[in-house]
Amino acid sequence: MKKKIAILGSTGSIGKSTLDVVRKNKKNFDVVFLSANNNYKKLIQQAKEFNVKNVLIKNIKFYEITKKNLKKNKTIVHSGSTPLRNIISKKIDFTMASIVGIAGLQPTLDAIRISKTVALANKESIICGWEILSKYIKKYKTNVLPVDSEHFSIMELTKNIKDEEIEEIIITASGGPFLNFSKNKINNVNPSQATKHPNWKMGKKISTDSANLMNKVFEVVEACKFFKFNKSKYKILIHPQSYVHSIVRYKNGLIKMILYNTDMKIPISNILLGNKNYSSNIKNIDIKMLNKISFKKVDVKKFPSIRLINKCLNGGALTPTIVNAANEVLVSLFLEKKLKFLEIVNTINKVLLDKDFKKYAKRKPQSIKDVVTADNWARLKTLSICVR
Repeated sequence: MKKKIAILGSTGSIGKSTLDVVRKNKKNFDVVFLSANNNYKKLIQQAKEFNVKNVLIKNIKFYEITKKNLKKNKTIVHSGSTPLRNIISKKIDFTMASIVGIAGLQPTLDAIRISKTVALANKESIICGWEILSKYIKKYKTNVLPVDSEHFSIMELTKNIKDEEIEEIIITASGGPFLNFSKNKINNVNPSQATKHPNWKMGKKISTDSANLMNKVFEVVEACKFFKFNKSKYKILIHPQSYVHSIVRYKNGLIKMILYNTDMKIPISNILLGNKNYSSNIKNIDIKMLNKISFKKVDVKKFPSIRLINKCLNGGALTPTIVNAANEVLVSLFLEKKLKFLEIVNTINKVLLDKDFKKYAKRKPQSIKDVVTADNWARLKTLSICVR
């Protein structure tokens, strides 16, 4: 019997990679739902190719044209913020949750309600809403798996491993395009430089996060919430080649790491299919390249974002939400050439020093409303600091 699968954010990079895996294994999957924000053309194309029963286009101005183009396909088109639970009534086998940003939190909660397994590619759901998310996971008995290459690798390396057996968990970072730049040179970089990642093909926002290592701040927070290991065991190590995604050093003297190419279809296919019946055109690592693998410590003076990890982990339950919101605003300003690159982290620190910060950060979120309140405060505060 085919597995019923839904993809939230099907027109983004993770969504498209998931459909690439499904395309090569159509006998195993029945795509029952796809969603997109604005890219209705791609959504229509995907719905037709995979004969999808339900789709959702978030932007209501594209509803009519999407509906018109899918009429012959007999696809039911939904729009706006229609809850997933109102579209899919019976539990399905699998949902890929890959909507970017805080906007993905509510759809992810809905996915947990209606899915046996949810693959999480929306890191904001974990960073900002884990306290709520974990309650849903327990209540609906849903299996939740991480998709990010680092967390997928940690999961694989720590199966049946207890905290007391682990000495250290290392998340690797490529160092991005500015690894060999001086601090002075970094301050004058432009958006086109920051978004040119040396190894991964990613969107502008995540590429900018990678350039100043803010992505690693969020990845450590994500790992601390998702896995039950002592948070002091997490470290970051620069690995320019991006072949090794995580390393675990055990107390018995062994060190294990997982290597694979910079292609998200690898963790996605392993989550969807395990080791069964997967054939693809994914390029394997050239064995000769293993001779060039290198690691080095993070230069905190060059990448001061790393200091935010401790603040996120110890500053209050909603501190990661506030840091994430401020970062989203600041990256947007940088990409619009309204802010210097190093001012991203400098301004986040100013937000954390604000007199009202603790009032929002120390709250334990009981609902999405609590998360959104902190998120909104951080965005407004960040903008007010920038216009002074």
